[in-house]
Amino acid sequence: MTKDRICVGAIAGAFGVKGEVRLKSFCADPAAIADYAPLHTGDGARSFTVRITRTIPGGLAARLSGIASKEEADALRGTELFADRAKLPRLPDDEFYHADLIGLEVRDTGGALIGTVRAVHDHGAGDILEIFQPDARSILLLPFTRAIVPTVDLAAGRIIADPPREAEP
Repeated sequence: MTKDRICVGAIAGAFGVKGEVRLKSFCADPAAIADYAPLHTGDGARSFTVRITRTIPGGLAARLSGIASKEEADALRGTELFADRAKLPRLPDDEFYHADLIGLEVRDTGGALIGTVRAVHDHGAGDILEIFQPDARSILLLPFTRAIVPTVDLAAGRIIADPPREAEP
């Protein structure tokens, strides 16, 4: 997937028997996902218009263009949906789309390379950066807070982090 598209949701499967899908929105306002249509599959092979039909536990029920049966809706289970970046709102200077952080180099406050952002996780209590450390052949999980990550420089392609020091034994 190119940086021209941002993942805004995923299909969790069918909802009912008439082709509706269970839609998990990753947008700040979940129902706004329909405003960014057409939404594209990760490979760009398919695109859909979206009509939200109702709120359901864990997400939204929606109709996608071209999907008319439970079987077609179930076949899309797990499909991520991407919106054109140009349709998404411009973010304030201290907010970032996850896609923009993935791949950035991470350095400590002294300039030493820590690793590269491999993923951004959100488990409800705030974002966590997954940083791959090639020398250690391991990952480091850092809370994405201003105290731990004081600088994000998208133009330079880097993050400056001040990871907490390990506790003394």
